[in-house]
Amino acid sequence: MCRLFAITSDEPLSPMLAIEALDVMREGHDGSGVGLFLRDLGGPFDNMKEAPILSGIFTDEGIKRLDDFMMGEGFLTKYRMSIRVPKNAPQGVPKRDVYLIRAYDYPEEWEHLSSDAKHARLMILRLELRKKGEEKQDMIVFSFWPDVIMIKEIGDPMKVARHLGLDRDDLKARVIMAQGRQNTNYAINLYACHPFFIEGFSTMTNGENTAFVPIKEYLMSRGFHGYIGYNSDSEVFTHILHYMKKKLNLGIEAYKHIITPLQDDDLAAHPDNIFLKHLKQTCRRLIIDGPNCVIGSQPDHSLFMVQDRKKLRPGVVGGRPGIYAFSSEICGLDAAIPDRDKSRDFQPMHLDTAVVRPDRQEVHICRQTQPLPHLRSA
Repeated sequence: MCRLFAITSDEPLSPMLAIEALDVMREGHDGSGVGLFLRDLGGPFDNMKEAPILSGIFTDEGIKRLDDFMMGEGFLTKYRMSIRVPKNAPQGVPKRDVYLIRAYDYPEEWEHLSSDAKHARLMILRLELRKKGEEKQDMIVFSFWPDVIMIKEIGDPMKVARHLGLDRDDLKARVIMAQGRQNTNYAINLYACHPFFIEGFSTMTNGENTAFVPIKEYLMSRGFHGYIGYNSDSEVFTHILHYMKKKLNLGIEAYKHIITPLQDDDLAAHPDNIFLKHLKQTCRRLIIDGPNCVIGSQPDHSLFMVQDRKKLRPGVVGGRPGIYAFSSEICGLDAAIPDRDKSRDFQPMHLDTAVVRPDRQEVHICRQTQPLPHLRSA
């Protein structure tokens, strides 16, 4: 099993807080890799919320190719944060040239475009850079999006974090997701490392999804450029979230109705049974087969956790107004927010979606048996 930790805070936090929470849960991951997703950034990025940020791993030659490509597309560097690491990497951590975090100004010819049009182009450019990097093995591109940074690496999370110097003052965020990886493949591909990301949506999963192939095939048949890759069976959780919000125009309350719909008897008794029966039928190929615990982040900066029906992967949420965390184990929650009211900790069951909204005031619980008041939220 992997271990997951996510935190949302009014004040920007260091990613080391999440790494330390993973470290106390180290018996649940094998140290084969770590993934970090940071959004609602602090530090120097706090005043450039609309600037797209490119994050990934590059060779020195890859940096040159990146610069040529971005200049050709009309992007000018606004701010850069390059992490050049010591020559000797810790045992189990690959030697890299540069971990790149770079914010850009949009090309002048993009100024008339809507935000949606800009975002669509950013996704296409990220995929093009990924393809170029795979051809020459000189670029690994994790994200290209405003107010988002992603860092992934092979190795023990704490060793990686210290090697990269992630305790720096200029790298902080109000929303952080972190995964300590349990390798289930013989070869480790960083594109298979959680969290996954597409157009402002990100998820990470502890578990396995044996319904991966039909889900992948359904998503790829939708004709959307971003539904590609699938180096991990868990990447579909991110794409289903994106499909639900961007294509079906449904709120987070509907997520579990897609991936784990109610049984027919329970569905018949639901106040929205007509809609939900139709949703179950039309999205039947998106039904998952776990066990899975999923933690996700949406563009509005909300965080959520869901469990599948088997409920064989742990998960808990707790905190206090202004700061809440989601964790695979209570000890991870204790490490991050020790001064919370522990009697209010909540462990989602198979019908629950636990959500902390952008105001970070409380944990909201949506149950599949309840009406869907925001069924068609934007």
